Amino acid sequence: MDEVKDMDELLRSSGLKITNQRRAILSILEQNELPASADEVYNALRERHISVNLSTVYRTMERMSECGLIKKLKIINEEKSYYEFFKVMHRHFLICLNCKKMIPIQGCPLKGYEKALEEKTDYKIAGHRLDIYGYCPECNSDI
Repeated sequence: MDEVKDMDELLRSSGLKITNQRRAILSILEQNELPASADEVYNALRERHISVNLSTVYRTMERMSECGLIKKLKIINEEKSYYEFFKVMHRHFLICLNCKKMIPIQGCPLKGYEKALEEKTDYKIAGHRLDIYGYCPECNSDI
């Protein structure tokens, strides 16, 4: 199956209308190593010569997040939201409070803790989000 058919199936199964703009947004997020803001996706669309309004990108990404196609990441002390393609493996990040640089954390430090919580509380845990905040080496030297 090629990328367009894959994107179409994802959109269709989420109940979203298939458009070239939605395909392109999903494609950009899928190819990104790190979460991207709507502004960053908008600029990437422009580089691909895809005409779309910034407000449309914001609305589309918010809708895709509500449908579970992409994950929304809010950073403390930051007004912008960041989004990433919903991959099978979830990720956690180290986030700089100053420059907002993000670095993925390898592995999941909460996997064992989730199981223990399920056993202790009888909850069926559906997921979690862990982001660790601090100052990157570049910003730390300025403090």
